[in-house]
Amino acid sequence: MSETLYKAELGETASDIKARRLHQPRRIVIIGGGFAGVAAARALRRCNAEVILIDRRNHHIFQPLLYQVATAILAPSEVAAPIRQLARRQKNLSVMLAEVTGVDLRSRSVDADCPGVGVRKVSFDYLVIALGVQPSYFGHDEFAKYAPSLKTLTDAEAIRAKILGAYEFAESAEDPSERARRMTFVLVGAGPTGVELAASIAHIATITLRANFRRIDPAKTSILLFEGAPRILPSFAESLSKKVAKRLEKLGVKVVTGAKVERVDEQGVVAGKRIESATVLWTAGVAPSPIVKMLGIQTDRAGRACVGPFLDHPNDSPIFVIGDLAAVTQDGRALPGVAQVAIQQGRYVGRLISAEIKGRKTPRPFRYFDKGNMAVVGKHFAVLERGSIRLSGFMPWLVWVLIHVMFLPQLQNRLRVQTQWLWTYFTGQRSSRIIAEAPRGDE
Repeated sequence: MSETLYKAELGETASDIKARRLHQPRRIVIIGGGFAGVAAARALRRCNAEVILIDRRNHHIFQPLLYQVATAILAPSEVAAPIRQLARRQKNLSVMLAEVTGVDLRSRSVDADCPGVGVRKVSFDYLVIALGVQPSYFGHDEFAKYAPSLKTLTDAEAIRAKILGAYEFAESAEDPSERARRMTFVLVGAGPTGVELAASIAHIATITLRANFRRIDPAKTSILLFEGAPRILPSFAESLSKKVAKRLEKLGVKVVTGAKVERVDEQGVVAGKRIESATVLWTAGVAPSPIVKMLGIQTDRAGRACVGPFLDHPNDSPIFVIGDLAAVTQDGRALPGVAQVAIQQGRYVGRLISAEIKGRKTPRPFRYFDKGNMAVVGKHFAVLERGSIRLSGFMPWLVWVLIHVMFLPQLQNRLRVQTQWLWTYFTGQRSSRIIAEAPRGDE
């Protein structure tokens, strides 16, 4: 481990920071090991600089397939990879397991809270903030206790246990109304995650669990998908939205649009009327990390940082904000918070910083190349939108499968996911139907 990194991990004094800036390579600190952070780090692999990637998790999650962990198709290890493993061949990159709790723009340092060690200051010459978003309950944080969201592997495993456990409890229940409540699933939010999750639960009910129980019929499961907007998938064209709604209805999902969820509790939800449900899942809004507020930067209505054309802080150019935290408008439209936007922004900022350090001409202002937007709705059906091109059905589904396999973080992830998908495709079964036991002390 280099002397400078050793000091970074143990906390630098003011004199340490001054000496390092005079004699050592530039230090680039990247906060966040998601799509944007990893892409920025990789783009800096040939740069003569010290790159430190800080994340509170030791793994990178392939977020688009997280819903498949929640519905028992894939295991957590199949959609995630250790960040250190991704960085093993990049000699100028070091990884720090810590949560950034503060940013000091004057001293050019961040406060990193390292588990078991405490808070340490890490100085920087360039700072790239690539943190993701967290769930937003629109001012009703009390809903979180009864309606889990889907952002982390822990969330996915908790939802998986909740879904599978609902059928186990229903099998044991004597009261018919309690059985019906256990077999009623409510999803709040009909964006891509909500749609994909609802379709996957429908497949569990009608295919995977068929003939698995003796006292209940999983095919009688009730799945309700609520959306506050006039239609589902509001970010897609209306024609595709209608096709997806029709497909969901065919799978047994009841779509309710223009609905406002007023209350969520242990008995279910209130959305105009009470719906008894033991499993409510939150797939609605998101909120940016509170780190944005520490930057002294203007934010949009959603709380995202209004960055400059180079994705930098308008008043502090060595600081960049990318990914879900950045509010970027292109051709009059805000860029969506999807993986491709984050990856392209990460690569751009990495190359821009590298060019500056090498004394080369910096790239043109960032411009997103739209490769299209996709959502999958169960087996054999997906929608694709790219500009004026709008497709639905089997071919977009096949494209979706190929793209997602290609972009998985490691070869072993690709091989294992392909194997699991083939098994599920031909048998209808899911290999991760595990409900973890609670620790003895919690029983």
